Amino acid sequence: MSFPDHLIAAAEDLLSLLRATHATLVTAESCTGGLLAALLTEIPGSSHAFERGFVTYSNEAKSEMLGVDRETLARHGAVSAETAHAMAAGALQRSNASISVSITGIAGPGGGTTEKPVGLVFLACMHRAGLPSLSKLELGNISRSAIRLAAVADALKLVQQQLDTTQLER
Repeated sequence: MSFPDHLIAAAEDLLSLLRATHATLVTAESCTGGLLAALLTEIPGSSHAFERGFVTYSNEAKSEMLGVDRETLARHGAVSAETAHAMAAGALQRSNASISVSITGIAGPGGGTTEKPVGLVFLACMHRAGLPSLSKLELGNISRSAIRLAAVADALKLVQQQLDTTQLER
């Protein structure tokens, strides 16, 4: 796959920061289907900072692979801040990484509701040494690929912010 230049540059910057801070990243993706992991591994030398990625598209996968409580999924849905948080926590628990990021949303063109429209994406980021952070995107009914790429871009920013915050707290 060919990624836009601005995403390649952002991924390179993030991988450099991860290496400089001796941090490693794990991803937990739903609506992006591994796109973030693919972007990161497009960069030579990414194995020094990218630990692994989980693609948990179904609720079953979220529960089985990441330990997301079925009650969380039933009460809040797969596309929610609570599920994004649980995905990030589960990825961190099931890896050797020091930081995790999760993405769950509705990429469309179908699947949206009045309460959860197409373009709604939740992201969560957790560092073993810091407080978790959340992000909510309301992108609207743009193209599926535009939603997925916007979610990946936001995930890169969220991890960068988490690393910056964690460094300040030390």
